[in-house]
Amino acid sequence: MRTAICSGSFDPITLGHLDVIRRAAGCFDQIRVCVSPNAEKKHQMFTPEQKLQMVRAAVQDLPNVEAELWSGLLADYARIHGACAIVRGVRSLTDFDIEYQMALINRGLCPGLETMLLPASAPYQHFSSSMAREMIRYGQPLERYLPAPVIPLVEELTEKEGGPHHGK
Repeated sequence: MRTAICSGSFDPITLGHLDVIRRAAGCFDQIRVCVSPNAEKKHQMFTPEQKLQMVRAAVQDLPNVEAELWSGLLADYARIHGACAIVRGVRSLTDFDIEYQMALINRGLCPGLETMLLPASAPYQHFSSSMAREMIRYGQPLERYLPAPVIPLVEELTEKEGGPHHGK
């Protein structure tokens, strides 16, 4: 069985993330979505458990996709699960440069682990979790940015936290 990893902080998962996961799911027998806390990203909107809940809701219709939390090195996660590849989406040359460096590091940690970079599909080239968080904060419609099963979860979670700011 050929297993690949799609990883990210998914704060929150966007239609762009889901597009990459779906495309990867068509190329591999199994996709493991690794929801990782990112120490570099200081302003997280959702807890790791909330992010995992959203990812699981977004991929529920993909039978060969599973999601779980992981706080260690991605190369270790890949080794534990017998993955042959990491699949990452790239939107720009900046993304490519960052992902290229990470691919070299991961291959150094886990020889034989390949990284496949999928260019963002045209409708999602400008999507980012940062942009989605801004739409959430200011109470904008989320259908154009987030997978449909995730929207009620986001609305419920943000209502518990006092709701979107609506420009305040």
